Amino acid sequence: MLRAPDNELLDILSAAFRIRRRYFGKTVQLYFLMNAKSGLCPEDCHYCSQSKVSTADIPQYNLLSREKLLGGAKVAAERGSKTYCIVISARGPSEREMQAVEKIVPEIKARHDLEVCACLGLLTPDQAGRLAACGVNKVNHNLNTSPEFYEQICTTHTYGDRVETLKAVRSAGLQLCSGGIIGMGERDEDVVRMALELRELEVESIPLNFLIDIDGTPLAHTTRLTPRYCLKALAMFRFVNPTSEIRIAGGRELHLGSLQALGLYAANSMFVGDYLTTKGQAPEADYKMIEELGFTITRHEAVPAGHS
Repeated sequence: MLRAPDNELLDILSAAFRIRRRYFGKTVQLYFLMNAKSGLCPEDCHYCSQSKVSTADIPQYNLLSREKLLGGAKVAAERGSKTYCIVISARGPSEREMQAVEKIVPEIKARHDLEVCACLGLLTPDQAGRLAACGVNKVNHNLNTSPEFYEQICTTHTYGDRVETLKAVRSAGLQLCSGGIIGMGERDEDVVRMALELRELEVESIPLNFLIDIDGTPLAHTTRLTPRYCLKALAMFRFVNPTSEIRIAGGRELHLGSLQALGLYAANSMFVGDYLTTKGQAPEADYKMIEELGFTITRHEAVPAGHS
């Protein structure tokens, strides 16, 4: 599917849409992301502007205050988001950061009709259990690529470390949010392997990023993606993971360009607003795109099979 000729693209998207429509109808789920701690990370993930090997000019700050985290939740709710994502740059959360999350999550959920997804780095089983106990709905920890390619993009932790975190999250009773990045120099086989690994882990939510090759990172100036390839990748992930929520994440504006709307024929979710250290398009443009497709925004889970 990834190597299909471009003249088959619309047929592939049509087939992917039949699967998407069966499990999610014509609904779109929105996510809002808050970069709650920026930079200062000891890991060397080559794609990341916040890693220790990056010289990118980005904001650096420790965990945001209660007021700023609550303010982000308010914006998420106002934008029609289903989920508020709290993200920190770190190998894993400190005890202070864990306690801050445990304190803020119940307050967010008491004020707003939002699910909360936490992205805090590598987690122990005890930390995963604490996140479940305070009301976190799901944890994001991306596989990022295939196990074979992983050591080409990170050396300070392993692919296996990431899988162990996902297993700890699952054992704690939380939903899994895990996806990856396309365009880092991997082979087509690596992209397919990642899709199959996510299916094996029965991941409920899959964010697909398309590399933003940020100046100052080791992967700067390596992007060779076309909008057609990105659409084929989204469709392939839909075929491999038919019942999973598939989210068009970072890089959609850059790589899909004027074909962004077509991505929602395979995916059923998207971020609204900015990403970690890069800007997204205006929320109003997203709302217009969804409306013009004839789709509707929902805060609910998958629609019953057979919904049209």
